[in-house]
Amino acid sequence: MRGYHAGVPYPQTRLRRLRRTPVLRDLVRETRLDASALVHPMFVEDGLDRRGGRDPILAMPGVDRLSISEAVAEAGEAAGLGLPGVLLFGIPGEKDEEGSGAWDDEGVIQLATRAIKDAHPDLLVIADLCLCEYTSHGHCGLLRADGSVDNDASVELLARTAVSQARAGADVIAPSDMMDGRVGAIRAALDDEGLSDTPIMAYSAKFASAFYGPFREAAGSTPAFGDRRGYQMDPANVDEALREVRLDVEEGADVVMVKPALPYLDVIRRVKDATGMPVAAYNVSGEYAMVKAAAAAGHVDERAVVLETLTSIRRAGADIVITYHAKDAARWLRT
Repeated sequence: MRGYHAGVPYPQTRLRRLRRTPVLRDLVRETRLDASALVHPMFVEDGLDRRGGRDPILAMPGVDRLSISEAVAEAGEAAGLGLPGVLLFGIPGEKDEEGSGAWDDEGVIQLATRAIKDAHPDLLVIADLCLCEYTSHGHCGLLRADGSVDNDASVELLARTAVSQARAGADVIAPSDMMDGRVGAIRAALDDEGLSDTPIMAYSAKFASAFYGPFREAAGSTPAFGDRRGYQMDPANVDEALREVRLDVEEGADVVMVKPALPYLDVIRRVKDATGMPVAAYNVSGEYAMVKAAAAAGHVDERAVVLETLTSIRRAGADIVITYHAKDAARWLRT
């Protein structure tokens, strides 16, 4: 009998009704993805103007190290696509044990920030704050004699760097080092210098992930010895991630971040539910490289996979998604 199967009536509610056409599906879509939620990361290298302005990163097809002038051009392209901001990583011409290039007022990030803000004043410049790209040993802080990272001494230099970046015009300071107490120290330093309006986007739950490999090639920040598991988080721990996030919020973070994104969607959801804070998620270099490799081999549809991936990160609770796919995604979302 029509409408029945094995004596059980079909339900009055048929969920397929609202999936029937593209317009209906769009009308009831729960998670929206648009360019205004995406941030474009860029690697700016000191002295690259003398070598052509761009240096392709082999592990990350479509991503280059940029001179300052090329960074200005790429920032303009991002703005034209409707992206709200860029995240800057600096590659200095010289490194030392302390990473002194990080807080140099004429350092690569400071110069790039000024140039981008001069050319594109409405585009947000988010300055990544860490010492690893600037230290000769590749770790995220000062080293003790035994090779371990000295947390408190490193925090002092991070705060000094934050002030230099903010004075150069950075709209947001984004500490990624995972030192204990650094958000509070940075907040105090910014406030003391009359920079109390500068927000902090803290890499609050940054895991010691295998997905960072291509980034370390891009930024030249592979540790010369050991690893970063003494300060980045154990991938198995979500309760600890929530403790890290809460501490950063108490110390004055305005936005909290989970990094990486895809292997930690559960953490993103837990952080959003626990804090109600603006949450950023970083779709990192290894995640990007895997999609690019699979697409190049013809195994997946790059556009479909990227948009599904970014939607999943938003669905998990991220308000902001930092991704190397940002420019492509912004183009695809227009069509």
